[in-house]
Amino acid sequence: MMSLYRNSAWFLKGLTEFTKGAFVSASQNFVEKDLETSVAGRSFMITGANSGIGKAAAIAIAKKGGTIHMVCRNKDKAEEARADIVKDSGNKEIYVHILDLSETKKVWEFAESFKKKYKTLNVLINNAGCMMTKMEVNGEDLEKSFASNSLAVYILIKSLIPLLEKSPDPRVITVSSGGMLVQKLRTGNLQSQRGRYDGTMVYAQNKRQQVVMTEQFAKAHPNIHFSVMHPGWVDTPTIANAMPDFHSSMKERLRTPEQGADTVVWLAVSEASVKNPSGRFYQDRRMVSAHLPLAWTHSSQQEDQKFMSVMDELAKSFQPH
Repeated sequence: MMSLYRNSAWFLKGLTEFTKGAFVSASQNFVEKDLETSVAGRSFMITGANSGIGKAAAIAIAKKGGTIHMVCRNKDKAEEARADIVKDSGNKEIYVHILDLSETKKVWEFAESFKKKYKTLNVLINNAGCMMTKMEVNGEDLEKSFASNSLAVYILIKSLIPLLEKSPDPRVITVSSGGMLVQKLRTGNLQSQRGRYDGTMVYAQNKRQQVVMTEQFAKAHPNIHFSVMHPGWVDTPTIANAMPDFHSSMKERLRTPEQGADTVVWLAVSEASVKNPSGRFYQDRRMVSAHLPLAWTHSSQQEDQKFMSVMDELAKSFQPH
């Protein structure tokens, strides 16, 4: 996290906009009726739904009648979370799917199997993420952070697009991070093989990749509303485990999981959100720039297209036949 601290513009923005206090201030402008809606009969897939932002979003959407497909890595934690969601919401239409997003072939297999079993998917919420403290590769020789945060998201979207497109009011929401504000897309080093491995910066690069991915998918699939969002600095197990010093020093300023999930839920269920253009970046229910002022982080159209081409080729190399 210290590498992100060193970017003063990012950190100053974070102190003013990413904290609990900033959420409370922003929420004064929220339109309450935006979330006064029933989503009964609509289905929502949420990755990483057993804790933190994912669980908070699942509870909020379940309370509105939505069918929830929890995609989680750990079965025991997922089942425990499911019981909590059912208890809190009174909604029993909560289903657990076990998947490790770092296992690329299994991501394909899961998505293809899901399409065969279910006739509809209205909303895909890519929430799960991992931050590595040191470089690790999976069994397919892919760097784990990239495999989980970027390639898995690409594959889930790519595979589930046909199901989403035939479902009413389809949406794809990806939970990014403000860390991506200090990263420019690196088309030639997507898996961080070159240079010193810094887990927080690799994570931030993955989150920049998600932003570009969202923009490009939105252009290619106008029938689906794509969005990507920054939840602010949220008190989650991931932050506590991966960045203990940051978590300790900022604990009183960190947002609750419910506050972090607010914009996810708004993007997933409100009519107001889909009146905005597809492919945009959000924070606290507002479209905001995906770059700091005067930033060097903009990539060209050619770089963005090259990135998507590389992602497509890489994803297809693991696709079951």
